[in-house]
Amino acid sequence: MRVAVVIERFAPGAGGVERAAFELISELARRGVDISVFCREARTAAPAGVALEALGGPRFWQPLRVRVFSRRAAIATRGYDVVHSFSRTRHQHVYRAGGGTHAAYMELMYGASRLQRLSPRHRAILGIEERVFADPRQIVQCNSQLVADEIAQRYGVGAERLVVIYNGVDLERFTPERRAARGAAVRAELGIEGPAALFVGHGFERKGLRAAIDALADAGGKGCLLVAGGDAPGPYREHARRRGLGGRVHFLGPRSDVEALHAAAELLVLPTRYDAFANACLEAMASGLPVATTPTNGAAELIEPGISGWIAAHDFAPALRALDDPGRLRTMGEAARQRAADFTWQRHADRVLELYARVRA
Repeated sequence: MRVAVVIERFAPGAGGVERAAFELISELARRGVDISVFCREARTAAPAGVALEALGGPRFWQPLRVRVFSRRAAIATRGYDVVHSFSRTRHQHVYRAGGGTHAAYMELMYGASRLQRLSPRHRAILGIEERVFADPRQIVQCNSQLVADEIAQRYGVGAERLVVIYNGVDLERFTPERRAARGAAVRAELGIEGPAALFVGHGFERKGLRAAIDALADAGGKGCLLVAGGDAPGPYREHARRRGLGGRVHFLGPRSDVEALHAAAELLVLPTRYDAFANACLEAMASGLPVATTPTNGAAELIEPGISGWIAAHDFAPALRALDDPGRLRTMGEAARQRAADFTWQRHADRVLELYARVRA
């Protein structure tokens, strides 16, 4: 079986989609699958045994970039038994809707405004999305039931075309043992004392940082909030000051060593407005941290409320109050790790190979 994987950026450190693609490709290569990767740009070498081809194309003006990459990928992947796309491309056997739908994103960011739909950028992306979901020959891989339900309701895609395969996690990188061993050193490095909650995510407004800060203020207690992610901290620093938190909210900037931050925290709080599946939640659970997030996060489907975390629409103060109950947090963290252990990249690859077999049949 010859498999072609399509992704705009072959760069595992760039984001959740890129990391998921890299982990799957690596696992399939270890199993001897004949796999080729076609990307617009490559920022890292391919795993051993994997052919990698950068198709190039314009870097400017996203409408042109998306359309050109889609056309070039369609030509480059002709003749493969299975074409699996992780990006917005028009022609493939399996389309991974890793970020949900662009239509849902637009509603989140712009509400009911029709003006935004006229922008060339949004028209290009929505056009590809609509054609993919209307094509009965394509299977749509979803990383949560949240995404599958959204696509079914918005685009009328039948259940036979929607396959939910949750993301995996590296259970050797994220472990309670490593977290416990590094805790004191990391906390000393960050200069924090007392219990801490962790927030991880780029795009603070969509990820709900303001709600996390409000929860810390409303919870009382003496805990602090660690904030990791690439966004301008100014407005949120000021919001923390207005809520009387002073130096209790620590902005750490983008971090590639998130497992080190797990060692300094007792729980993860992510009041995201929308996430198809926030990998940060599963990684925290694997490290033994309970997670507080919203029902509009696909990763919430893995959380048992009150056992391994909290699911709330708005009020996260109860989760932050748990910082004063370390025994409860330890018990919840153990349950979170046990749940995360079911979601390895090896099991993820098993499900994907079953999907490939279905395509070939």
